[in-house]
Amino acid sequence: MDMAPSAHPLPTTALPTVNRRRVATAAALASAVEWYDYFVFGIAAALVLGDLYFPAGNSTAGVLAAFATFAVGFLARPIGGIVAGQLGDQRGRKPMLVLALTLMGVATTGIGLLPTYETIGVAAPILLVTLRVAQGVAVGAQWGGAMLLATEYAPEGKRGVYGSVVQLGVPIGVVTANTVFLLAGAFTSESAFAAWGWRIPFLIGLFVLALAWYIHTRVEETPEFRAAEKTLAEKEKSEQNSPLRSILRNHLGTVLLAGGSFAVNTATFYILITGVLDYTTRELDMKRSAVLTVSLCVSLTQLILIPASAALSDRVGRIRIYAFGAAGIALWAVPLFLLIDTGSLLWLAVGTFVASCFLSIMYGPQAALFAELFTPEMRYTGASLGYQIAAVCGGGLAPFVMVLLLEATGTSMAVSAYIIGLSVVALLSIKVLADRARSR
Repeated sequence: MDMAPSAHPLPTTALPTVNRRRVATAAALASAVEWYDYFVFGIAAALVLGDLYFPAGNSTAGVLAAFATFAVGFLARPIGGIVAGQLGDQRGRKPMLVLALTLMGVATTGIGLLPTYETIGVAAPILLVTLRVAQGVAVGAQWGGAMLLATEYAPEGKRGVYGSVVQLGVPIGVVTANTVFLLAGAFTSESAFAAWGWRIPFLIGLFVLALAWYIHTRVEETPEFRAAEKTLAEKEKSEQNSPLRSILRNHLGTVLLAGGSFAVNTATFYILITGVLDYTTRELDMKRSAVLTVSLCVSLTQLILIPASAALSDRVGRIRIYAFGAAGIALWAVPLFLLIDTGSLLWLAVGTFVASCFLSIMYGPQAALFAELFTPEMRYTGASLGYQIAAVCGGGLAPFVMVLLLEATGTSMAVSAYIIGLSVVALLSIKVLADRARSR
């Protein structure tokens, strides 16, 4: 089950290597700091936000409320993808990326400064949800811009590798967020961490504004978009040009298939970094610092596996690598929770490491795959929508669904069944995408 190297190939561009490297570095940093800001909320939701912003006298209810707020950010991500996609396809990739970084920096810093329920009452959770929505809009807008900066600057035959530098932002963000939380916990007492220590990771996110300024002043628009500007200008003169309208009318099936193919990846990822953190510390009585350390170490392995799988996809095809990762997630779903349920730190590490390997195999080629599904005039919109639909259906709800399944069934095998179900959807979606590519 494989497809041609690209359904809509990105042209080779004669650019100095230094320019390509500068853009790739900027795209990777943008992704890393954006995901760092986004992930610190997930970790805080599993550790402290339930008690501080949703006091209900029941730990499970508080965690559910915090994870529901975590999920709200995912529901907002398609808004960012739609707005930034539309403008990014019409006005350029770079300005939308700069705007997304700025919004994320302001929202994350705001969470770090936000008073708790005890201080300002019901206004605290309302403001927390509002800022989380802003984070969701920002990350929904960011991914498409960073991904297209990287892939549209890539030389022929290396789009997978260049796209993977943006994907590396996820493990870098996870490693950094876990590291900062570990340090905050190590240098504060339990009471001090609950009072103010948890705020430190959010306040560090302010540095994203400096990166936004750098990209604004030092990075040029992609050659792919500049080449398409003349066509876009002619369309605007002759008719009302709307990438979103074109996507919804003519390419909605492709968007939905892209989302269906990726939902299992994002769901399993957030189960591992957020749901498992809550489950192991609250239900299995494992130490918070130990679980965070395991998550950090496992994420480090993705820094190798993501670019390796992307490079392999440049040689043997995106779909073949992508489908292998999805099948691996399905096969490992049951062993994963059998190992976690032992309560052993070693088996937790083994289980999450193998799962992380399959996630990396999928995630490496995903940026180039999604970019190649759409033409330049609608690429930002189409790729962003596909990604963010997967984020809503998979990632945003996954920790919340995990808690509900555990409470309703009393067994982690229910979570394994949830992952397997999403894997089946992914494999079916991948098959249809491959069949469509072969028929062109």
